[in-house]
Amino acid sequence: MIKRIAITGPESTGKSFLAEKLAHHYHSFWVPEFARVYIDHLDREYTYDDILFIAKSQVECESVANLMVKDYLFCDTDLIVTKIWCEYKYGKCHPWILEELQKSSYDLYLLPNIDLPWQPDVQREHPDNRKELFELYLNELKSRGLPFEIIDGVGKNRLQNAIKKIDQRFGSSN
Repeated sequence: MIKRIAITGPESTGKSFLAEKLAHHYHSFWVPEFARVYIDHLDREYTYDDILFIAKSQVECESVANLMVKDYLFCDTDLIVTKIWCEYKYGKCHPWILEELQKSSYDLYLLPNIDLPWQPDVQREHPDNRKELFELYLNELKSRGLPFEIIDGVGKNRLQNAIKKIDQRFGSSN
């Protein structure tokens, strides 16, 4: 039975690091964040409609990855990210994202804490709003009654804390 684990939360909290390193630790697969590659290749500013395309593409990438996985699939973002991104930036969210969010299911959500230093990046937009954004993610997970763990720590400690939470929930990886 595949365990699907989404890594969600505000920017610059180590989601990509965790997804890749966890997949390596569990000898499994991870689905990178489609938005990063897509926006890197745009020759213009992204728009509200781009977020819908990004969300659909992310879901498609996960569907393909599901076919290759036997145990764990780590997803470096989820539809909660696109929902909060849309609402925060544009004050609204695409109905497709909201509908698909109701259908999507992960066995666990990892919410990296904002205890890492901010890392500047041309795609990152909110260095001063991290606490507010973290609370939006936390409230979204709680209000939906989703299984989640907050992941603290820096570098290898962050990774070890994530592994510990996953092993506690699903059984030891050792």
